[in-house]
Amino acid sequence: MNTLTLPDLDLVRAVPTCVRADRAEAEAGAMPTMVVRFSAFDRWYEIDSWWEGRFLERTARGAFTKTISENRANIKVLYDHGFDYQIGNKVLGTIEDLREDPDSPVGEVPLFDTSYNRDLLPGIEAGAYGSSFRMRVIKDEWNDDPGRSEHNPDGIPERTIKEVRLFEFGPVTWPANPDATAGVRGLTDTYYERLRSRDPNAVDELRGRIQTYRTPADRAAADGTARRPGAAPDTDEPAARHSSGLTHAARRARLYPYLERKPS
Repeated sequence: MNTLTLPDLDLVRAVPTCVRADRAEAEAGAMPTMVVRFSAFDRWYEIDSWWEGRFLERTARGAFTKTISENRANIKVLYDHGFDYQIGNKVLGTIEDLREDPDSPVGEVPLFDTSYNRDLLPGIEAGAYGSSFRMRVIKDEWNDDPGRSEHNPDGIPERTIKEVRLFEFGPVTWPANPDATAGVRGLTDTYYERLRSRDPNAVDELRGRIQTYRTPADRAAADGTARRPGAAPDTDEPAARHSSGLTHAARRARLYPYLERKPS
């Protein structure tokens, strides 16, 4: 699958069993503080996604520093990214502390005393939930031809995330594939599949932009060049594994003039 990650694409990542409840300072009967560790610095994991492509990824320490400093008031704490049919997009609590520890960003959130939080609390206290977060990449570095190595036996492209804009984080029920590298799972495909039920036009428009640059016929039309012999016909379905004939670097370079990178 080709690497094709749009600059304005919201990405979702998840890790297992990184949510706990801290009752150290809670009074008897009061709701505890939920502590969420939602990423892991400098650990390679594989992304294999229709929306993003296939590559190895890691997040560098410091990637969350700017968004914590400048955008903390806009970051929400949700269960299952707000898609739970009972809880919806109700926030679980306000963020008391959001920081980067040496190994991960950490959020401390005193839980609201609500019925939906009390329903979640036994699972949180038992360590039954994982954590997930939604972000947009602001700065990254790519190695499109890293060669084969112990951590990258297939020699697929490698991406190091240097800066993100964080939108929300919180507990999730199904955080990661146990066979996934480093226990990290990319949930971008699932996120957009569920988002489509709420806003199909926005999701279809975004999907169309990705498909345009994966399909040779569409790319030729966008470039003003003729259809080359043997090019695939136009289609409304995602061309999940259709090569564009460009290198990873060239594909991204072609995308950027058409896309406005959002500020952090």
